[in-house]
Amino acid sequence: MAVFEQLITSFIATAAFGILFNAPKKMLIKCGLVGMAGWILYFLIERNTSNAIGATLAASFAVGVVSHMLAKSYRTPVIVFSVSGIIPLVPGGISYDAMRHFVEIDYSTALSLAGRASLLSGAIAMGLVFSEALNLIHRRIRTPRKPMRYFR
Repeated sequence: MAVFEQLITSFIATAAFGILFNAPKKMLIKCGLVGMAGWILYFLIERNTSNAIGATLAASFAVGVVSHMLAKSYRTPVIVFSVSGIIPLVPGGISYDAMRHFVEIDYSTALSLAGRASLLSGAIAMGLVFSEALNLIHRRIRTPRKPMRYFR
């Protein structure tokens, strides 16, 4: 039952942020599905390996790849899907706890949480960059370049 609850809540959160980011109405369901796919991948990997950073990297990579595929098939900018798709992965609660511990003058816990939030944010960025690089490689392989002509 926990997996089903995770699916539903991540879908609703992602679709709601799609509304906030002014995604087209026709794409809101697809945005929700992208976020749901990324979150369930994160949830399953993190639950089985207890490695939140690796799970975040894999999930954000998957969000990027699926975003590129949907953007190509629906002729929509990639950012519509990728921005709303990574919302469930953003470490907002950890960042909030870090700031709360800074205010409470518990610096060791605050720095630990801030470092963890930074690593998770970096994993999100790296996953999206890797998916973009994979898309560029795929496009370059799929469309061969014409040989250059040299002028003499």
